[in-house]
Amino acid sequence: MKSKGCYYWFLILLPLIFVVWFFINKSDQKPLRALPYFGKKKYNVTFSDTTYHTVKPFCFKNQFNENVTEQTIAGKIYVTDFFFTTCESICPIMSAELERVYKAFYNNPNFLILSHTVEPEVDSVPVMLKYAKLNGVNNKQWLFLTGSKKALYTMARTSYLLNNEVGNGDEDDFIHTQNFALVDYDKHLRGFYDGTDSAEVSRLIIDINLLLKEYEYKNK
Repeated sequence: MKSKGCYYWFLILLPLIFVVWFFINKSDQKPLRALPYFGKKKYNVTFSDTTYHTVKPFCFKNQFNENVTEQTIAGKIYVTDFFFTTCESICPIMSAELERVYKAFYNNPNFLILSHTVEPEVDSVPVMLKYAKLNGVNNKQWLFLTGSKKALYTMARTSYLLNNEVGNGDEDDFIHTQNFALVDYDKHLRGFYDGTDSAEVSRLIIDINLLLKEYEYKNK
């Protein structure tokens, strides 16, 4: 009889234990899943650690004629893409989808969008400012970047891995990609998305929220 009574107590306590466990984990706000890392990884035998691909240092001008460097993105999650203002095919769609992202995280101090021109000979600072306004941008959370063509193309290929074609940014070189890259606080690539696909951009918005929660959890 004693063992039967213990069994009944166990059945009563089991749901209570589950409820307590659920609320403890919910209060921790641990993300439901972690985003993967992209790019080549290096394993350090000495420190038993893995080093992930990182975005290299850069310096471009934004639509306000201000320098944008790796210091600008320090401590922020950001989405990046490459476009040109005179494009009449995929770029308007990409910009419209990025406007959704911009509005979803409007005035979030931990988030940025960096849009790079692939036609800097046309897309000067004043042109970029006009384009930003056309897309409803009224703060510095979405930056439109111009600069050296070679530097811009190198970033697209070697830092953001958004183009695998061979080129050196010369006069005949041209990049035209619809893909967005998601970059974390540590300048690691955490996702790629088709910027002309609304479902893909909806997934991007979900992943940005996951990444924000990931860092909130790590910094507790």
